[in-house]
Amino acid sequence: MAWLFVFVAGLFEVAWAVGLKYTEGFTRLWPSLGTLAAMAISLGLLGLALRVLPLGTAYAVWTGIGSVGTALIGIWLFGESSDALRLLCIALIVAGIIGLKLVS
Repeated sequence: MAWLFVFVAGLFEVAWAVGLKYTEGFTRLWPSLGTLAAMAISLGLLGLALRVLPLGTAYAVWTGIGSVGTALIGIWLFGESSDALRLLCIALIVAGIIGLKLVS
């Protein structure tokens, strides 16, 4: 169950990272409230996972999911670069997440 918490927490990390783009510096009410809610849910779920999982592993997987998800959303929604080197680096993060899961 702890790994599920980390995974969902990572998805909420993606949500709040993308939400930051829409808050326009926290000047827009609804995007700001949604972003703050996603932050709270993400941290709450990570906290639950840390009851069972090692801190370093859980945190690395959480930030990895957030980084990969945010980078992919940036490519998809905001037209950010999708050159081969960038995609390779994203793949390396995914490999690290999988490796940490396998050894924990």
